Amino acid sequence: MKKTDLIQRLTDNSNLAKSDAKLAVDLILERITQSIVSGEGVEIRGFGGFIKKHRKARQGINPKTSERTQVGEKYVPFFKPGKSLKEMVNKG
Repeated sequence: MKKTDLIQRLTDNSNLAKSDAKLAVDLILERITQSIVSGEGVEIRGFGGFIKKHRKARQGINPKTSERTQVGEKYVPFFKPGKSLKEMVNKG
């Protein structure tokens, strides 16, 4: 599902105009992004949580040339699925 699909479904299943649904989705995604960047994280019960994880510097290898290169430390976004989501996915 793409962002436009989410906006369309929100429009179809509510009394919101398409522009209002787009604004709502944009605001939610912006707030989630700000929370992850600030280190606060986001937890949506039953769905999962988004956090910022630190990755240490390491040595990487280019698979084409086998050249070794240093990869610096960085922060990456990380999603941990909730128990309900894991169970639903495993049921198929």
